[in-house]
Amino acid sequence: MADAHTALITNDAVVFGLLAVILGFIFKTSNSQNSALKKFYKYVPALLLCYFLPSLLNTFGIVDGHSSNVYFVASRYLLPACLILLTISIDLKAIINLGPKALIMFLTGTVGIVIGGPLAILVMSAVYPEAVGGHGPDAVWRGMTTIAGSWIGGGANQASMKEMFEVGGDIFSAMVTVDVIVANLWMAVLLLMAANHKAIDAKTGADTSAIEELKNRVEKYQAEHARMPTMNDYMMIIAIAFGITGLAHFCADFLGPYFGANFPWAQEYSLNSKFFWLIVISTTIGITLSFTKVRHIEAFGASKVASCFLYILVASIGLHMNITAIVESPMYFVIGLIWMLTHASLMLIVAKIIKAPLFYMAVGSQANVGGAASAPVVASAFHPSLAPVGVLLAVLGYGVGTYMAYICGLMMQAVAP
Repeated sequence: MADAHTALITNDAVVFGLLAVILGFIFKTSNSQNSALKKFYKYVPALLLCYFLPSLLNTFGIVDGHSSNVYFVASRYLLPACLILLTISIDLKAIINLGPKALIMFLTGTVGIVIGGPLAILVMSAVYPEAVGGHGPDAVWRGMTTIAGSWIGGGANQASMKEMFEVGGDIFSAMVTVDVIVANLWMAVLLLMAANHKAIDAKTGADTSAIEELKNRVEKYQAEHARMPTMNDYMMIIAIAFGITGLAHFCADFLGPYFGANFPWAQEYSLNSKFFWLIVISTTIGITLSFTKVRHIEAFGASKVASCFLYILVASIGLHMNITAIVESPMYFVIGLIWMLTHASLMLIVAKIIKAPLFYMAVGSQANVGGAASAPVVASAFHPSLAPVGVLLAVLGYGVGTYMAYICGLMMQAVAP
């Protein structure tokens, strides 16, 4: 794995340029009329490539994804701007009409992670007990609590588990690698499934009428109000997106530390995290503006600009993946895979029982495992208008994350050898 000193490219402007060229190449080829390319993209979604090709830069030591600030810029500046533009055109009534199945699938995903951790320890204890041993701060179960925090809420919940269970540095860094790679592999599976969602839903007999109605309403609105965008229109989109992002940062810089300093319980809900407030404020203002005339910015392509930001974010997430890291500590990856399989199996079983569309399964899962940074990515793989559903569920994940991860941690402690 590359580090900051051995990576070939250390200048973030060059890294950003590379990502832009990769994205341009993927979009150019995915929209080509060439029969071989058409065949290739029929099986390999463009979104998956936007995510996988940048990971090769990290894997082969060309770029060190962890020392690069490209992801930080994408997640702190472009992600909130993207969420604002996507939620401004949201049809809140239609999202409420999606019904309780999305929520059921999200909570199923949470339960799958809570029981998956202890189950992975039990399975490994029977097969290879050394893999789940360790003492004191570097006990494997302690390290696993940080994965539980990450997979139910996100980075802030992961950090709070590290503090709560006094996780040692060595096991923590090993588990971060497991967390990133297993979560990214699962996201790749979800993106592949999303590309074939119509066939999968037809097979399972899922009722997708509410989702289709939401998509049709958005498309109808776009068709009725669409016009050729002018320079003025684009400037308005930029002003609204980054103006509100700036306001959200301003409030988050105050609210995070304020809650952290004055309310001891704030950490349990991630209320001391600036990123949490950034996402919540951006989304809330976006949804509020969807009831005003501002929503007409969708007519000149607000969601297309938002999607561009989203793809840059996807490419920067890909920079964090180093496929060869699996070789360094294979046993921990086996634990991670058993854990993720438990989560996935439970999701699929419940989805089959309640006849939930694949969209609810995929977004419910990613709202847990990936949080606010990647749940909208998976949701928009179905349709850009569905991205806000991913955000709303991911914000819910922040709320329940610390509690559920704590319960999971206590269960893992109980079964650890």
